[in-house]
Amino acid sequence: MQKIPLAARPKLVEGLFFGFRILIMNAAPASPVYRIPQPLPLDSGQMLEAAEIAYCIYGTLAPDKGNAVLVCHALTGDQYLASAHPITGKPGWWERMVGPGKPIDTNRFFVVCANVIGSCMGSSGPASLASDGAPYAMRFPVITIRDMVRGLVALLDGLGIEKLHAVVGGSMGGMQALSLAANWPERAARVLVIASTARHSAQNIAFHEVGRQAIMADPAWAEGDYYTREAKPDNGLAVARMAAHITYLSEAGLTEKFGRRLQDREAKSFGFDADFQVESYLRYQGSGFTRRFDANSYLYITRAMDYFDIAEEHGGKLADAFAGTQARFCIVSFDTDWLYPTAESRHVVHALNAAGAKVSFVELSAPNGHDSFLLEHDQLDRVVEGFLA
Repeated sequence: MQKIPLAARPKLVEGLFFGFRILIMNAAPASPVYRIPQPLPLDSGQMLEAAEIAYCIYGTLAPDKGNAVLVCHALTGDQYLASAHPITGKPGWWERMVGPGKPIDTNRFFVVCANVIGSCMGSSGPASLASDGAPYAMRFPVITIRDMVRGLVALLDGLGIEKLHAVVGGSMGGMQALSLAANWPERAARVLVIASTARHSAQNIAFHEVGRQAIMADPAWAEGDYYTREAKPDNGLAVARMAAHITYLSEAGLTEKFGRRLQDREAKSFGFDADFQVESYLRYQGSGFTRRFDANSYLYITRAMDYFDIAEEHGGKLADAFAGTQARFCIVSFDTDWLYPTAESRHVVHALNAAGAKVSFVELSAPNGHDSFLLEHDQLDRVVEGFLA
């Protein structure tokens, strides 16, 4: 992976738009990596030395650098926003939204998407090597959403981008967008938050704890020290993914897609194979996830999401987090999203109104629950395109 020294920033950024863009659009095996030149301060009080941020870029930065759009990914996402994933070969996770002529139009915008710290696709995380040459594993410091955004801000500094045309994020990406707006209000002119929240609820914390316990109960987890071992905690990670994936869907969507239909059989087996299509689907989701994600990263990122509470960071009043902001906000929710329901979005909108911020809000109808923001949705496309115009 290519390291990007800050000292080389002007020359590098100029060349990067051609070399890196071609590399990414041709699905190269690795994205560029930026090493943050100073230790990264964390909310825990610790410092993360030699932190690295892996990222992808699309489009060309304007001479005045005013067309940059930062897209923040969700829990299990990564920097491969609109290019093939180097492990799975699948299209980018938001390829339908980002690209030439698409709602986030790379003919107009310079789009940046970075893997958050704590993750496992090139940015510093539990699988990264510590100063002693061994993987951090559980020695990696516990991080927060605000820590992730500190890393993103450092990357923007390295790219020479002082102010974003917009920051965009869905789910955990929306948390990052709100954190950027609250803690670095001068860095983005527009803030687009989709299917997200300003705090993690008790129910969401509970779902995450089930996933974490599934991982830690897997004997192969070995207290997180499994990187040099042949066995990995894939069983626990698969169960965590299966449990989480249920929260991304709606009951109506599951019923329509699977109902009680049997999987490749005419009658029930009276055993514990995947008799039902929905069981087979969840097992497929779980096993596929273990190919591209690290179990310890799942622990760290879900913990960061659980700690997320912007109001708590600003004296207990959410409106105070956005006091004096000059940014424009657009908040989007979906009527079948029970993970981050519309009430959570309205809570954010009310706080922004109280702070005197310019905010628009829309609840969209979709049958697919929380995952609706990742799927085809013409109304969402129009909202995104219109807000970024």
